[in-house]
Amino acid sequence: MSDTIAAIATPLAVGGISVIRISGENAISVADKVFKGFNKKPLCEYEGYSAGYGMILGNDNTQIDDGVALVFKAPRSYTGEDVVEISCHGGVFVTREVLRQVISCGARLAEAGEFTKRAFLNGKLSLTQAEAVMDLIGSKNTQSLRSARAQANGALFKRLENIKSELLNIAAHLSAWVDFPEEDIEVLEQGNLLASLQNAKQEVESLIKTFDSGKIIREGVQTAIVGKPNVGKSTLMNLLAGCEKSIVTDIAGTTRDVVEESVNIGNAFLRLADTAGIRQTDDVVERFGVERALERIKTAGLVLAVFDNSDSLTEQDKQIISAVKEDNTPSIAIINKTDLPKKIDEKYIKDNFKHIVYTSADNKESLNALSDEIQEVLKLNDIDTSNGIIANERQRICATGALEYLTEAIDTLTAGFTLDAVTVNIESAIECLLELSGQRVSEEVVNRVFHNFCVGK
Repeated sequence: MSDTIAAIATPLAVGGISVIRISGENAISVADKVFKGFNKKPLCEYEGYSAGYGMILGNDNTQIDDGVALVFKAPRSYTGEDVVEISCHGGVFVTREVLRQVISCGARLAEAGEFTKRAFLNGKLSLTQAEAVMDLIGSKNTQSLRSARAQANGALFKRLENIKSELLNIAAHLSAWVDFPEEDIEVLEQGNLLASLQNAKQEVESLIKTFDSGKIIREGVQTAIVGKPNVGKSTLMNLLAGCEKSIVTDIAGTTRDVVEESVNIGNAFLRLADTAGIRQTDDVVERFGVERALERIKTAGLVLAVFDNSDSLTEQDKQIISAVKEDNTPSIAIINKTDLPKKIDEKYIKDNFKHIVYTSADNKESLNALSDEIQEVLKLNDIDTSNGIIANERQRICATGALEYLTEAIDTLTAGFTLDAVTVNIESAIECLLELSGQRVSEEVVNRVFHNFCVGK
């Protein structure tokens, strides 16, 4: 028997409606103490997937609000338990009052992610599907939404099942051959066994390679806009942000610290940082800004290096180019002010950058060219969001463990060790995949996964 939990499932802010979600064996009886339908019918007599309109009452039977109660009956609900969702007017005070009344009638306040945790424990979702729920809520653009939707629909789970199924067949055959020699079970031919293990290894390797792409989709890319003073970094920042985030003047050194903004450009979600102009300066404050700008090049996932088309390359320009090349950071050279007479050494730029975009303040179309180059540099067009991808560090660690055991199994087999030694490694790889999908995972890991969820989900 599980206790009955309740929480506000919508943002605690002024809006059209708020939803208080109740789940557990006594969810309907608790809701019946709070909600009285105008049709006089108690919620316990409602069919699943049905709703009633009525009054929401306080302890002294005075009306708190009017609203709608929606009844879901186990196991056909989000959590797999009886669930009631009470919708009231979307005021902060009235929403809290309704929740207080629900709790006073026998429910307890849900923990972070407890509704989805119960869905997982009741077999409604795999662990990877449950993790995708938060990715779905946190989606920042079309691509991240599609990816989260695919994972929530079980894309990663299905991909893991295919790998695991092949390994289980191998392990079962080997175990039977080792444990029951009198049954005259056909031994797996070493060439076929090796081919199967190598195929599984390649599948896991392919899965691990999706981690970087998955992280880009979920979290965005830390992007540094760098360049010497007055090349147009702040203008570019404002153009990408769609608003005046950075101060734009003709005075060198206007930007003295890092100005940050998150933007969508094409399929890319960028965490932009407009940095101080890189140059030698005696100004203590500006010098700190320059040091931070150089540090951002080292930590960025993408560098937009801006150069002035109307000015010759300076030592500061070459310092920036050297810093970008030294850290091997994905980068795009942006030759700005192309509406002015050309003085820049374009060949030097082309020798040091694979990706170049030409811009000017009055050429808004150049933003499309920059968007295309960003997709190319980050390889966003190569990501198949309908396929299973590794979306977080927990999943990556499990997949890496499976890869290590498969590599050991192949090495053990080719070294001529007995097949029972190979079987141990295969079974360990299977355990890693089971932990990844959540089919065999510790309570500590489950709690850690759902700890990051919001209350009410």
